[in-house]
Amino acid sequence: MITKLLVANRGEITCRIIKTAKRLGIATVAVYSDADAQALHVQLADEAVHIGGSASKDSYLRADKIIDVAKQTGAQAIHPGYGFLSENADFASRCASNELIFVGPPVGAIEAMGSKSAAKTIMEKANVPLVPGYHGDDQSEQLLLKSAREIGFPVLLKAAAGGGGKGMRQVHSESEFNQALGAAKREAMASFNDDIMLVEKYLTQPRHVEIQVFCDEHGNGVYLFERDCSVQRRHQKVIEEAPAPGMSASLRQEMGEAALKAAKAIQYVGAGTVEFLLDHDGAFYFMEMNTRLQVEHPVTEMITGQDLVEWQLRVASGEPLPLAQDELKIHGHAFEARIYAEDPNNEFLPATGTLSTLRPPEENRYVRVDTGVVEGDSVSVFYDPMIAKLIVWDEDRDKALERLGIALRDYHIHGVVTNIEFLYNIATFPAFKAADFTTRFIEQHYDKLFSTSLSDNDELVPFAALSVLLKQHNAHTRSGWRSPALIFDGWRANERHTQHITLSMQGEDELDIIAQYAPKHRLDTWKITVNDQTYFCSGELNDGQLDATIDGHRQRLTVANVDNHYHLFGEKSSLQFTQVLPDLGIDTEQDSAGGLTAPMNGTIVSLLVETNTTVEKGTPLVIMEAMKMEHTIKAPAAGSVAEFYFSEGQLVDGGAALLDFNADE
Repeated sequence: MITKLLVANRGEITCRIIKTAKRLGIATVAVYSDADAQALHVQLADEAVHIGGSASKDSYLRADKIIDVAKQTGAQAIHPGYGFLSENADFASRCASNELIFVGPPVGAIEAMGSKSAAKTIMEKANVPLVPGYHGDDQSEQLLLKSAREIGFPVLLKAAAGGGGKGMRQVHSESEFNQALGAAKREAMASFNDDIMLVEKYLTQPRHVEIQVFCDEHGNGVYLFERDCSVQRRHQKVIEEAPAPGMSASLRQEMGEAALKAAKAIQYVGAGTVEFLLDHDGAFYFMEMNTRLQVEHPVTEMITGQDLVEWQLRVASGEPLPLAQDELKIHGHAFEARIYAEDPNNEFLPATGTLSTLRPPEENRYVRVDTGVVEGDSVSVFYDPMIAKLIVWDEDRDKALERLGIALRDYHIHGVVTNIEFLYNIATFPAFKAADFTTRFIEQHYDKLFSTSLSDNDELVPFAALSVLLKQHNAHTRSGWRSPALIFDGWRANERHTQHITLSMQGEDELDIIAQYAPKHRLDTWKITVNDQTYFCSGELNDGQLDATIDGHRQRLTVANVDNHYHLFGEKSSLQFTQVLPDLGIDTEQDSAGGLTAPMNGTIVSLLVETNTTVEKGTPLVIMEAMKMEHTIKAPAAGSVAEFYFSEGQLVDGGAALLDFNADE
């Protein structure tokens, strides 16, 4: 058995691997970049070694440096996690040449599946069902377009070396093809340094169902059933579950055996996932094989009771598989929701910032949280903005889904915008609860998913006002003031200690609130009036915990506050609001000269129009890349670009003005 393991990764997956290694008595070595010097995975490991700058290319993609660290620390094996070097055949080969165990499949298997086009050729020979498409060597634009015509629109463009939705575009008509191909190739080159493309028939109502396989060096192979990953946005998974709803025993066996056939065709060893498109008629088609541990592996662990990282370490040590196929059973149902720092209301734009409040739900046999961050950590621009994976389990799908909704409601994060409310909307959406979905679920229900809200402004407004009052009260008390009656800067003669508060709800609607201290009603009680509705409110605010009594009803809520930006978490709802401070006559507005700003730190990829050329509203002006995703800046109105402030290839800071735009009058 391996006795010392280096984990060549960061964040959540490294923490998860370290926990299993420690349970098995295996010493662990972490590596870290400049940005991750204080990261959780560094704290958890027995040893940690600095390997370079914050950018991945300067640290986590430095194969030579990582191998040197393994040798220096006496590690026998390297676990690559997922992403970074996990599917890099050259890295696996270099591990072998340095007598280091690579916790993953053989080099030949990685190479075979590393190219989607080569993989499809192998699968075709192995009689694994394939989606109709072109995956040849000729990459001329003319031939790719000709292939798309022959297949018939809609088609899907996919990077041959791709994964995670990078370098992928749906094309619904010939007129869209050239622009989509250019964007997909640019994104593929930026993500994989390879822009070879596949063209496939785009199935309009498929589900994304994948099979977890495991093989050892002794010729044994099993499948640990399936996961349904159909709920996606931009081809990236949002919520996964196991087993797949509505899956018959016969179809499960058929897909499992096809997945094992795919693995055996490339002499696979270790953990792998074979991904299929499952059509509404029960037909299924091979998409790709991921030669690594998947992000969503915890749902398989929850329904089988197995630790897949332990299986990986045992197989990598030369041991046979822990269980045979007939010893594996499904028990219960599990969901995984990916908690991201991103803004669903702004095209899922990744977000950065400090996790000033991070309160996950309590973990138990039903709820698991896999994370690589703690409260006070920053979400960096350098890496994927995943905060955590929330995994829930129960005896059946309905019970597990109810637990998912409760756990999402109890997940409190402040400091960065997250997708938690969006995930809650999905988990409680009738069609999702009925398992009525395809890979186009979010697109099909877009308006309803985004109009449904975890928040209820009316219910939480008095709590919001009370939290502001108590914050002020606490501040004045610490300063030596004793009576709440004296804390109001806005009190007026002939009125009983009255203050006018303005709160901006969800960053949009402003509410004017009148708060009047009412000691005769009850000590430390306020009479709060909003929209002609009056509430008698009292309570205490300590360390972010609000114990509030509103009209005799006592409740406990969590309040996060940074610079007058609040996030209030109730039992069934949450509310973000800002206290609008009085105008003191100071002009803080900065003139951007009509410029459009960068949504976040990134790189200018392309300038799409000539200066002083008239464009229509919505015309793409600039393409920038951030966190390996392209973002298009569009004209806000009809007009023209007077000047671009950056050229192609330049780095820009979030909030920087990109161009000077003159709108037509």
